Amino acid sequence: MALSVFSGCEKEFLERPPQDTLVDANFFKTNEQVLAATAPLYSVVWKDYVDKASWALGDLRAGTTYRAWGYRDDVLFNTTEVSTSNSEAYRTFWIVVGQANTLIQNINRYAGPQVTEDIKKHALAEARFMRATAYSYLVMNYGPIPIIENNLEKLSDPQVKRNTVESVWEFITRDYLYAAENLPANAVAPGRISKWSAEGMLARTYLTRAGVGGSINQEYLNKAKEYAERVITMSGHTLLPDYADLFRYPYDNNVESLFEQQWVFTTNYGYANTMVSQITYSNDIANGDGWGGDLSASWWQLSLYDGLFEDGFTNDERLKATYMLPGFHYPEITQTVRDANGKESEQELIFPAPAADAENSFANIKKYVVGKAKDLDGQAMSQRYPNDTYMLRLAEMYLIYADAVLGGSESTNDAKALEYVNVIRQRAGVPPLEGPLTWRDVFEERMKEFAMEGLAWYDLVRIHYFAPQRAYDIINSQDRGMFVVKPNRMPNPTSWTFAKTEWFEERTATANSGNFLLPIPAAESSQAPWLRDEPVPYEFGE
Repeated sequence: MALSVFSGCEKEFLERPPQDTLVDANFFKTNEQVLAATAPLYSVVWKDYVDKASWALGDLRAGTTYRAWGYRDDVLFNTTEVSTSNSEAYRTFWIVVGQANTLIQNINRYAGPQVTEDIKKHALAEARFMRATAYSYLVMNYGPIPIIENNLEKLSDPQVKRNTVESVWEFITRDYLYAAENLPANAVAPGRISKWSAEGMLARTYLTRAGVGGSINQEYLNKAKEYAERVITMSGHTLLPDYADLFRYPYDNNVESLFEQQWVFTTNYGYANTMVSQITYSNDIANGDGWGGDLSASWWQLSLYDGLFEDGFTNDERLKATYMLPGFHYPEITQTVRDANGKESEQELIFPAPAADAENSFANIKKYVVGKAKDLDGQAMSQRYPNDTYMLRLAEMYLIYADAVLGGSESTNDAKALEYVNVIRQRAGVPPLEGPLTWRDVFEERMKEFAMEGLAWYDLVRIHYFAPQRAYDIINSQDRGMFVVKPNRMPNPTSWTFAKTEWFEERTATANSGNFLLPIPAAESSQAPWLRDEPVPYEFGE
C-alpha cells in the first residue's frame, strides 16, 4: 500500500500531480491506514537524494570530502545543469513536495469518521514537515522557486511562477510551525517525528532565515536560540556518550536522533539504504558492492582536527568514526584479507597502509559504513542495507544556539554559547575552548561533527546569505587535492604523516557570485523557460 514514486519523476512534474499515489477513498478509513499512508515520506520519496546526491552536494561540493575520479564537477565546485547530483537532487525534492501535497489533499478529502482528529492532524503535520524540509533544500540550492501547495490546481495553470527567497522561507516556517503545534511530544512510534523534531527544524530555519536579504535579523536569531534551547532542555533527548555509536548498527532512532530516514533490509530497492554501497571503500568489507574507493576526507577537512597535522595525532574521536586512517581498528566490521598466495581469510577491519613508495592514498569513509551481512545479523546484501541516515540530531541544537548568539559577529564572550560548544567537544574527546568564542570555532565544530551527513554545503549557503565573501573565501582556500597518509608503524600506529601528492594539480575550487547557486537541471529548464523569469512574492492565504 506504499506510495510508488519513481514513475512520478518525469520533467513535467510542476504541471501535474504525482502519479501512482494513494487516492483510494477506502484506504483512509482508520488511524492505522492514515499513518501507513505517511510512512513512505520517511524513506522512499527521498531515495535518489540520499543515495548519492546528499553527499555529492552536501560534502563534496562543500569541501569536507573529495573524490579522486568521480563527481569531479562537484569536487571542483563546478556543478552544472547536467550534473548527475544536481538532477537527482532536484527531482527528489519535487517528488517529496508532490507526494506531501497529494497526501494532504487525500487526507482532507478521504479521511473517514473513524479517523480521530489527532491522527488526522498528525498526518497532515508529517506531510507539511516533509514538504518544508524539501523546500528548504530547494531554496538553498536553487534560490527563488515556485511554491506549490496543490499539484492538482497546477493542471490548469500553464505558467507557474517562481517565488522570492523570502516567500519560500516564510512558507517553510509556517509548515514547521504547524508541525510543532500538531505533533505529540512523544513520537507515536519509533522513528516518527515529534513536536521536538519540528522545533529543532524551526531552530535551524530561523538561524538560516536570519541572514536572508544580506543583513542580520535579530528577531530570527532570538527565535533560533529559543527553539534550540527548548529542544536541549525540554525534549528528553540526550547526546549519546560515544560519538562512534551514532553510526554503528543498530543505532537507529536513538536518544540523540530527532529525525532520520527510515531504511530497512528488504528486497524492495526503494526502502533499503543504498548509500552504504556507494561510500564503502571496498567489497572486502561489503556485500558484492563497495564503490567508494576514491572517496576520502579532504586535506582541508583533516586539517581541522586538533593536532593532527601539527603532532601527527588527534584525540578527536570524530575522525575515526568518520574517516579511516591506516591502522584504525574497527572490530565491528569484518574484512576479507589475502595472503601472498591469494588465499582468503577474514579478520576484524584494520584499515590498510599504503605501499612504502605510494604517492597517494585515501582516508576513506567510515561514517554509515557498517560491514558485511555477518556483521549485521544477516541484514545486508548488495545495495540493501538496514541502517538509517540522520536528517537532524540533538548535537546540532548546541551549535545552532552558539551560532545564533554570534549572529554576524566575529566573536562572543557569551558563557552559555561557549558551554554548549564545549559540550560537543567534550563528547569528541578534545579539550574545551577557553573563549572568546569565534564564528570560525563554531563553523569548524560543525564541519567535524557533521562531516558526511550532507550538512556542510548548507552551512556555507547560510553564511552566504549575509556574508557572501566569507563563504567564497572558505571554499577558495580549501585544498581538495590528493595526498598520502603514512603511519609511523603497523599495526597500532601512534602517529601519521601527511604529504600532498606533487603531481596532482586540481587542488582548489573557485566560488563566486556566478556559480554559488546550482543551475536548474537542463531537462527542466528546457521544458519550463519561465523558471528564468523574475520571482514574485507569494500570496499567503489566512
